[in-house]
Amino acid sequence: MTRRRADRPRRLGVVDLGSNSVRLVVFEGLSRNPMTIFNEKAVLGLGRGLQQTGRLNDAAVPQALTVLGRYAAVAGAMGADPVEILATAATRDAANGPDFIAAINERLPDIPVRVLSGQEEGALSAEGVLLGFPGADGILGDLGGGSLELVELNEGVMGRAASLPLGAIRLADRTGGEVAKARALVESDLSHVPWLRQGEGRDLYLVGGAWRALARMHMAQTRYPLHIVHHYVLKRDEARDLAGVIAQASRKTLEKMPEAPLKRLQDMPFAAVVLRRLLRATGARRVVFSANGLREGWYAGLLPEAIRAEDPLRAAGNDLAARYGRDPEMAPALAAWTAGLSEEETPDAATLRAACCAMADIGSHDHPDYRAEHAFYRVLRQPGVGVDHHQRAFLAMVVALRYEAEDDAPYLAMARQLLDPTALRRAAVLGAALRLAFTLSGGTPALLAGTALKRVGGELRLRLVEGSGVFAGESVQRRLDALAAALGLSATVEIAGR
Repeated sequence: MTRRRADRPRRLGVVDLGSNSVRLVVFEGLSRNPMTIFNEKAVLGLGRGLQQTGRLNDAAVPQALTVLGRYAAVAGAMGADPVEILATAATRDAANGPDFIAAINERLPDIPVRVLSGQEEGALSAEGVLLGFPGADGILGDLGGGSLELVELNEGVMGRAASLPLGAIRLADRTGGEVAKARALVESDLSHVPWLRQGEGRDLYLVGGAWRALARMHMAQTRYPLHIVHHYVLKRDEARDLAGVIAQASRKTLEKMPEAPLKRLQDMPFAAVVLRRLLRATGARRVVFSANGLREGWYAGLLPEAIRAEDPLRAAGNDLAARYGRDPEMAPALAAWTAGLSEEETPDAATLRAACCAMADIGSHDHPDYRAEHAFYRVLRQPGVGVDHHQRAFLAMVVALRYEAEDDAPYLAMARQLLDPTALRRAAVLGAALRLAFTLSGGTPALLAGTALKRVGGELRLRLVEGSGVFAGESVQRRLDALAAALGLSATVEIAGR
């Protein structure tokens, strides 16, 4: 295996050896928000036909060995350590599963292979989901090709779990490819998990490629502005209607639908049936899609407890600040400086404001004519797993306004569609405050320390310390007036001695 350079963050590789696909993911560094630097998938259908033959797909086995050989070479060349192969339902259930594992061990003796039980698979998926949704509350459903893993989540704590033979490929095999038969079969299997009813009025967290494909299809149909599946949310009725349409559609109809996944098209109706019956069994109020699952759960198990305990939104801001900012001390200084802007700020709003402050300088190295736009997209499309779509839009809007984005800039329309009027007003206020802060300080905590901002009655008062390097020039006064107007206040400047 290639040795890791001393100056490069640690790299870690995991292979998800599933019933339908085989995927290698390489992560870089150990952080609260996993940074994926390589992600490659091969759709092989290893578990297709397992229900009838009891064996792995004989045609797919040599292909899988070839793909695994490539993945081992890629991970080694990238310096990933550790690297592990996680085998799921098809391999653990097939009569020739042990022979397949032996063949892998012979070909790749330096890479451990772990055949997961249903309970272990569900637990890893839950750990991955909780990495992105720390307070997740409801039922987790991870749909693979061979099995459906179900886990109860109680405000961020894993509860009961079950594994059912309802993977999309296996369900198609069990019903002879007849979707109509799948409905009763799924309902019967789910009835053996009585605790699913504890999902009544809570969330249903969906993991798995087929369900992510459903989310992308819905985004395309509704022209949703942000094409990120992670944290995409559907109300119960929306998810039920979507599943109903996909379950009843013919292959020709599915082929014509935007974003339909051609390589798994035959499995989509069965995935839709499972979703619809799962909605009925749980009584969930809405569906939340997660791009995190088993692989991220594996990664989470390698994180030090201190990192795992970090707030993911704050961590996302700090990650961007470390990568693109000029001074790591500027973020806490800005957070303290803007703390008095709102008279009634919830803890969640305070966390979001702190994240904005951390991201406020990430365009400092970009071309000045494009800083606002580049910063906007960098924040909107960041890899932070704990940042939902509303938060992405708010953060991106604030940072763009901090860089003086024009109100009618076309790219801002994307965020405006995701934010309500109240959030847009808050974004305008915070963006104006950060713009003023950087005008005063030049992006340095030392100069910002010579200023203070506070609300007093109907006034917004800017206090400047004489001789500290800051003064109320034309640009400062203009930006102070703009901030005061956004708050509905009048503006005053106070000069104080040292």
